Amino acid sequence: MNIIKLGDQMNEFLIKNYISKLTLNDINTFAIKNGIELNEEELKIIEKYIRNDWRTIIYGNPRPILNELKEKLNQIEYQKIENLYVEFKEKYKNYL
Repeated sequence: MNIIKLGDQMNEFLIKNYISKLTLNDINTFAIKNGIELNEEELKIIEKYIRNDWRTIIYGNPRPILNELKEKLNQIEYQKIENLYVEFKEKYKNYL
């Protein structure tokens, strides 16, 4: 097994483990720190997508997911989320 493949597996393991322990409070705290205010229903929607679609969000084409979220969330907060996603995707692209 080459080192790159091992690193990818370790990244995936760490992300999967982190997500399995993620709480609504964790999501809310992160959102608030980034100027995003979500109600409980919106937090549950975000949590569902994170748990079910994290691989696509991180490694794939998230546009269909973002389009679904756009229909389900407050538009102002959705735009903040999309902007934050783009910022983080660019910032961490070398690690993913």
